[in-house]
Amino acid sequence: MKLIIGLGNPGKQYESTRHNIGFIIIDQLSKSLNIPLDRTKFNGLYGMGHISGEKVILLKPLTYMNLSGECIRPLMDYYEIENHDIAVIYDDLDLPTGKIRLREKGSAGGHNGIKSMIQHLGTPGFNRVRVGIDRPTNGMKVPDYVLGRFGDDELIHIKKAIEQSSNACEKWISSPFIQVMNEFN
Repeated sequence: MKLIIGLGNPGKQYESTRHNIGFIIIDQLSKSLNIPLDRTKFNGLYGMGHISGEKVILLKPLTYMNLSGECIRPLMDYYEIENHDIAVIYDDLDLPTGKIRLREKGSAGGHNGIKSMIQHLGTPGFNRVRVGIDRPTNGMKVPDYVLGRFGDDELIHIKKAIEQSSNACEKWISSPFIQVMNEFN
């Protein structure tokens, strides 16, 4: 069983913001894999399906970013999912807009959603799909920046990142994560 998690914040006011790129990619995967997000449990919205003989869960925690682990850990326990069978998609200020980077483990890097996951999973060892959103350059504060929407000049790069991230997650369903990392990094 594979669990693909997109980090973000629930609510209309956060749709299409930089911080919600994980939710945006889960919505894309939901369409491309034909897995409707039609279930709620543990304060998360998720869907289940079978792809190439593998059970797949797509998850959007509804706990707000800073508490993501509070949704993810109970769902993993309920479905008996191991850390190596999850992949989390999230925004990264340290990558250029639209660049993706896959990793098997790492620090939180200042990302509160990842901090919460590390705290609740008890390890930094889980698969990650980091999507670059760059840093603000105009003096804007980071919280305002990540909760802002992509500019027209960014959308070209973000659309490509959404496609690449979705393709990487789809590939991971039937291939080892290290192999997917080598192909997409």
